[in-house]
Amino acid sequence: SPSQTQRVWVTHCQMSKACLESVHYPPSFFSLSSVTRLGMGFRPNGCLASPQETLMGKYGDNSKLIYELQDQGGELLALRYDLTVPFARCLAMNKITNIKRYHIAKVYRRDNPATTRGRYREFYQCDFDIAGQFDSMIPDAECLKIVHEILSDLQLGDFLIKVNDRRILNGVFAVCGVPESKFITTCSTVDKLDKMPWDDVRSEMVGEKGLSPEAADCIGEYVQLHGGLDLIEQLLQDPKLSQNKLAKEGLGDMKLLFEYLTLFGITGKISFDLSLARGLDYYTGVIFEAVLLQQENDHVEESVSVGSVAGGGRYDGLVGMFDPKGRKVPCVGVSIGIERIFSIMEQRVKASGEKVRTTETQVLVATPQKHLLGARLKLISELWDAGIKAEMLYKKDPKLLKQLQYCEDTGIPLVAIIGEQELTDGVVKLRVVTTREEVNIPREKLADEIRRRLEPCSLSVQSCLTL
Repeated sequence: SPSQTQRVWVTHCQMSKACLESVHYPPSFFSLSSVTRLGMGFRPNGCLASPQETLMGKYGDNSKLIYELQDQGGELLALRYDLTVPFARCLAMNKITNIKRYHIAKVYRRDNPATTRGRYREFYQCDFDIAGQFDSMIPDAECLKIVHEILSDLQLGDFLIKVNDRRILNGVFAVCGVPESKFITTCSTVDKLDKMPWDDVRSEMVGEKGLSPEAADCIGEYVQLHGGLDLIEQLLQDPKLSQNKLAKEGLGDMKLLFEYLTLFGITGKISFDLSLARGLDYYTGVIFEAVLLQQENDHVEESVSVGSVAGGGRYDGLVGMFDPKGRKVPCVGVSIGIERIFSIMEQRVKASGEKVRTTETQVLVATPQKHLLGARLKLISELWDAGIKAEMLYKKDPKLLKQLQYCEDTGIPLVAIIGEQELTDGVVKLRVVTTREEVNIPREKLADEIRRRLEPCSLSVQSCLTL
């Protein structure tokens, strides 16, 4: 909650330093209790397209998924692949060296859609990033803490956050005899271990990437390891890795990171996994990825798998790529896959048969007899003036059954029924759609009664509406 974590986050707005420095929002976004809160406090920013050279060379093998365009003047453009590269460019252009920001916007991938797994060509992501020179692993630990908070609050089921470090991977490649020129391409191949068995990954390393069988086998001994602090200690004593400067630095920081995560109390959901590579070229240090674990539960007959729902890492060199003088700004951040989260929630709700509201309407104003349109209009106006989200059917004399069915179909929880008898008595009949219970409420107290009944409810139809 905001009282627990007093974070100040700034939106990634249009390319204006003044805008970036002046827009502050409360931290409630990062204490999610439902996906519907993902957009609170968000101000959208500008361009969807960037010059092609801005995006090319940043995504490894995934560069083939970038949508390339050409405008009327012949300029070569590309739709943004993610929100990280445009953010880094923004920092460089405006000489910003210290900022915490979040950004919710669409990104585009020329991929094969798989809607059941939450994979689309156009989809929303939510990024948050910490840019600036800080002591080692403190911002990184906060990023992981927030991912843990989000996935815990959303109650999507069991999840695991995998962590690794590009320096450790590069150290593994070095001690296994991989030429430095092939580190990035080898990393892209290792990144496929979550989709392919090791034998297929090894074949690609040898057959397509040109590694020797001995080097591939050596890599395989390391990248199939996963664990926690014990594994870190084991690798710090490894006769090969302990002699590699990059690996030693990465393992030292990983140990520090786990110490901070222990203080946060979240190591039970964290796994140090050497198979995690994150195929994007711009990562330079710690990398992480959150996955939902396949499981059976009481409501879902089949396991639902949408793969990774969040990922990120440290990219200390990306801002320097856009700075004329190559000045670097250390950054770490994470991206939450909003569409994937929606996908799994929708599938689980559908499988459970739970009724979910498809509208924010709190109450439908209905009439049981004909020639009462005026009464409906007057009552709905009173509710609107009181701040109640009310709705009515746009028909002069709709049948009551049709009005009630509309509430059931859309998930509207309450019906305010105003008939001839109610007009005579000065009351309104308030009906709970789920239980079909009804009670007469004095007209002047109707708005307060609606607020009282709906206050503890969420977007799901809840039993808290019991009369």
